[in-house]
Amino acid sequence: MKTALAFGLAALACPVIAAAEITGEAHSYTVGDREYEGYVARQSGLEEPLGTVLIVHDWDGLTEYEMKRADMLAALGYTAFAIDVYGADEEPQSVEDNRRLSGALYEDREEFRARLMGSIEAARELDGAGGPMAMMGYCFGGAAVLEAARAGAEMDAFATFHAGLDLPEGQDYSGVTAPVMMFHGSADPVSGMDAMAMTLNAMQEAGVEHDARIFGGARHSFTVWGSDDYVLEADRQSWDGLVGYLGDAL
Repeated sequence: MKTALAFGLAALACPVIAAAEITGEAHSYTVGDREYEGYVARQSGLEEPLGTVLIVHDWDGLTEYEMKRADMLAALGYTAFAIDVYGADEEPQSVEDNRRLSGALYEDREEFRARLMGSIEAARELDGAGGPMAMMGYCFGGAAVLEAARAGAEMDAFATFHAGLDLPEGQDYSGVTAPVMMFHGSADPVSGMDAMAMTLNAMQEAGVEHDARIFGGARHSFTVWGSDDYVLEADRQSWDGLVGYLGDAL
């Protein structure tokens, strides 16, 4: 799992003055007694990255989608680490696999948090890591970001895209350590505007610095290339919003 590409990777990445190589490679790490395999993207020639950004994958596991997003972040000057919360021995191939693996973590929040926190520790040990750190995720990955935030993960920023917004019984946002930014579609059938209002109210009550950008008419997977829900303008605007948010937070 290695890539090498020039800046110009995607239309969504910001333009730059000079070309530089983006390198990406698999990164194995251990949480507890289990091995996980993530993906790290970096930009060559940087004396020091702007910070480290962790990406949590969707319910179908770590795929080319998260790797490309990591490459895009590397093109901006970040060290990007697409983490793995399923395990190196898991390769979901179907909706049933996705539901089984994600559902197991939703049912065992202690294990979910252990894998997230272990991945954060692995990120801190990466070559080229250090400095400020953020965590972001899409869909299931967005729900994972909120889980990590509620667990008190020490980050400088959290960001979600069309996240699952269910608040598990017994949890709240009082332990969140950093600002939370959410990008969401108003027509999301998975986590609708009632769930968004509940989340915003819960963060407000807990005194969490937060913001949300709502895209009118966008459905659940509006940033996922090739999805029936994909909306180009919402994807571009939410990515631009992320870039600005990370620039301010990190």
